[in-house]
Amino acid sequence: MACLVARSGRELQRYDNMGRRQVVGCIPYRFKNCGDGSIGDELEVLVITSQKGQTQGMMFPKGGWELDESVEEAASRESLEEAGVLGNVEDGLGRWNFLSKRHGTFYEGFMFPLFVTKQLDLWPEKSVRQRIWMTVDEAREVCRHWWMKEALDILVERRTSLQQLQKEEYALSCSLS
Repeated sequence: MACLVARSGRELQRYDNMGRRQVVGCIPYRFKNCGDGSIGDELEVLVITSQKGQTQGMMFPKGGWELDESVEEAASRESLEEAGVLGNVEDGLGRWNFLSKRHGTFYEGFMFPLFVTKQLDLWPEKSVRQRIWMTVDEAREVCRHWWMKEALDILVERRTSLQQLQKEEYALSCSLS
């Protein structure tokens, strides 16, 4: 059973050695279903609205990394709280330093892919956020943060390279048979 209350407060918040708040985010993804019920190889990613609504732009789930959790646990928690999805956190996409326009301070952000295995009907921030599955190109267009767009590009490149490697391995195994 997933927790239906989001964490709040900054008592456990992590900061780096330069005083920047550390935040962690995920790019929840899945593979698009084909019309025949099979699963294709086209990525779909889940974007969410800010708590202020869609007029503020879309983004991927992200939030503070707290002292009592690993970076992967924080990524998974944020995806559950903000987007209502559970899944497998994969190898990190990178680390970015960015300026928060809202607070006028620098943050250190970490992004991870999250392969979605379950989408919940109820989640902690359902009443203040919308979630929308979309293509990579659509997400790149609507995402408001440059550093999240860079993370999305890294995810796409990683998945494309992996798919190419799998095709080559399959072709090699067929030729050896």
